[in-house]
Amino acid sequence: MPTQMHQWIRTSKRTPGIFIFGLVLAPCGLLLDLIATVAPNWRTLNTISAKPSDFYLEQGIWDMCQASGSSQNVLCNQPDVIYFQNRIIPIAQGLMVASLIVTLIGLGTAIPGVRCWRDHPNWVVAGIGGLIIFLSGVLTIIPIAWYTSIFQNITSTTTSSDIRIGYCIVLGYIGGIFEVLGGIVMVVGMCRCCNGKNRGETHVMETTAHFRHTKPPPRVRRVEVPSISRTRSTASSIPYSQDSIAEEVDFPRAKTTSYGGRKPAYDADL
Repeated sequence: MPTQMHQWIRTSKRTPGIFIFGLVLAPCGLLLDLIATVAPNWRTLNTISAKPSDFYLEQGIWDMCQASGSSQNVLCNQPDVIYFQNRIIPIAQGLMVASLIVTLIGLGTAIPGVRCWRDHPNWVVAGIGGLIIFLSGVLTIIPIAWYTSIFQNITSTTTSSDIRIGYCIVLGYIGGIFEVLGGIVMVVGMCRCCNGKNRGETHVMETTAHFRHTKPPPRVRRVEVPSISRTRSTASSIPYSQDSIAEEVDFPRAKTTSYGGRKPAYDADL
């Protein structure tokens, strides 16, 4: 039939691997971005003048904390007007919050499109969700990369000769890359490529041709085996004949003696 030329069928009812990959990376990236947003450790100031050698200051985009290597006490909410007036700080705050919101929107769009409980997912809806997740990763990487490129030149009330990158930058990079990769993989499902392998589909004509050229299994020939009835043989391995067994064998009786003219009460048979 001519309509079969454009028909595709799925070889499995399981969730496509590209959606599993995207739906695993996106929540992981969301969690890492959340930590990078709220944690006050985008950079660390060490070797501060008029302070002990183990004293250091942690600066984030929302808060600032001071701590010491010899003490476990951490004091946050440290005032630093000059630091928070840098142009990168409000931009990073807005982009990181926007990235978290966009990631949630992307997951909310992609999950109904995947529809693990249906035979055929909605590829367009799931692909749009992947595109939104991809944009959320880009929104994360932009402020992280910008802050990394100028972290030595960001002004602050506290001056230090030893400025280091904090762990929030590392977590932000990893989270953004996770979201970008997960979004790209899910977008790939919007278009059928690699002969339908990205969707786990195969062409109807290929399936028909496969069964057409497949040789039928060989027929099993049934062979009837004649039953052999055995008759019992009258031959016996015992040397004596069967008639001699049926005969009554009489043994000679022992002689008896009467006492006092009385007959014995019984005869003893040997």
